[in-house]
Amino acid sequence: MSTHNYYGDNVNMVGGTGNIGMIKNQGVAPAAPASPELEAAVGELLALLRELRPQIPAASAQALDESVPALTADATAPPQERHRALLAVAGIAATIGAVGQPVIEAVNRVLELLGS
Repeated sequence: MSTHNYYGDNVNMVGGTGNIGMIKNQGVAPAAPASPELEAAVGELLALLRELRPQIPAASAQALDESVPALTADATAPPQERHRALLAVAGIAATIGAVGQPVIEAVNRVLELLGS
């Protein structure tokens, strides 16, 4: 009796013609759901941004609008895009002084929860 354990690709060739395809024993592990803390932190950040938006110049508001879609707790969101959006939001908030401080704190909380 023999035992076969296959990890990775497995190719079996039988004869010399009609061999097509390869068994790909690879896959992407399903993404873990976001923690409740991360979801709450992102929700708080988005609420703060809705309050902040009317108080900033039009060009900053446009940059904010472009960043918001990447601000999600979804584990499948591209990490680099989300990180870039968080830094852009923090930069916009920093330019408006004390009014933007709660947004900066919320961004830092999200970054901490993401391990960034």
